[in-house]
Amino acid sequence: MEPGFVKANSSNLPRIDLLMLGEFLATNKEFCSSEFRNVKTSLSSRPSYGDDAISYVQLKREGNICTVKCKICPEHKVHAKLYAVTLIVDEEEEK
Repeated sequence: MEPGFVKANSSNLPRIDLLMLGEFLATNKEFCSSEFRNVKTSLSSRPSYGDDAISYVQLKREGNICTVKCKICPEHKVHAKLYAVTLIVDEEEEK
C-alpha cells in the first residue's frame, strides 16, 4: 500500500456512471473503439473475469478528488508483468 492510500472495497470506491464512462471514451485519444469488436472484449466482460485479472486496488481521497490505483493482468497473460492503472475522479464534478 502506498502512503496515504487505503485498501479499496465495494463500499469506498467512487461512483462511476455510464455518462462519465462515455465521456472518457469519447475524449481519450488513446482509446481504440475497434477493440470492442474483438473476441478479447467478450472474454473480459464475463462477471468472473476480474476475479483473476485484478491483483489489488487502493484509493486515496483528497477533498473531492479520489485517486484509485490498481494492478491488473489480462487472463491470457497471467504470467506477464502486471499493468499499473490509475483512475482520478473528481467526485463533485463527476468527471
